[in-house]
Amino acid sequence: MSTPTKYIALTVAGSDCSGGAGIQADLKTFLANGVYGMSVVTALTAQNTCGVRAVMNSTPEFLRNQLDAVFEDIFPDAVKIGMVSSAQLIDVIADKLSPCGVNNIVVDPVMIATSGARLIDENAVTVLKMRLFPIAKVITPNLPELEAIADEKISSPEDMERIAAKIFDEYGCAVLAKGGHGFSDASDFLFDGVKGTWFYGKRIDTKNTHGTGCTLSSAIAANLAKGYDLIESVGRAKSYLTGALMNDLNIGKGNGALNHGFNLHGSDFND
Repeated sequence: MSTPTKYIALTVAGSDCSGGAGIQADLKTFLANGVYGMSVVTALTAQNTCGVRAVMNSTPEFLRNQLDAVFEDIFPDAVKIGMVSSAQLIDVIADKLSPCGVNNIVVDPVMIATSGARLIDENAVTVLKMRLFPIAKVITPNLPELEAIADEKISSPEDMERIAAKIFDEYGCAVLAKGGHGFSDASDFLFDGVKGTWFYGKRIDTKNTHGTGCTLSSAIAANLAKGYDLIESVGRAKSYLTGALMNDLNIGKGNGALNHGFNLHGSDFND
């Protein structure tokens, strides 16, 4: 019997105690996409589908210890970086990842939660751009995040295309500009430095969108870990996200979580 190929992905992100976003969503997404998941926690958040109550950051020393523990034992095929709310923590991550030779780094520049809570310090945004964007294969900002990064208002698909190319020129990373927060549909635009590709999608009529950004970026990382190229990885990730949104869980009193395991079927092991 042949040994199955092992695909490994690491999420570096905050913890969501309600399970819909952050490392909990990332690990569920990795598993659903056939990848072994590991996690390094940047912060603990007290949140649910209605909002964020409190955030407690990891110390730089403890974050460094987590990263060292992972990399000295299990080298990941891809790394997804999510919520990192302080410049100090961003520096720790960049100092570790820059010399490591990880080829597939996906940066989801988390700035504002679905509930509207701000999740990153103002001064950390500059450090995020200068330290993490240049080592990323792709960044995955939504429209408000894209506007914050570019310091420009986006009012059309043409603006998405122009600003994505501008960010690539400045930082050297591919940009997936996500359109779910604006215009008439849920189409995303990828600029990889060579060409632009639109991924068209219909807006799904649901309020249960907690963790969509985490889920999409983790699904991209999972598919990169399995060896798919960036365009294929984004396409597969978007299809997975659509399925998770359509299979509505409808739990919680606010913006509910996705059904990350919509395509998994458990069994009774006593059968």
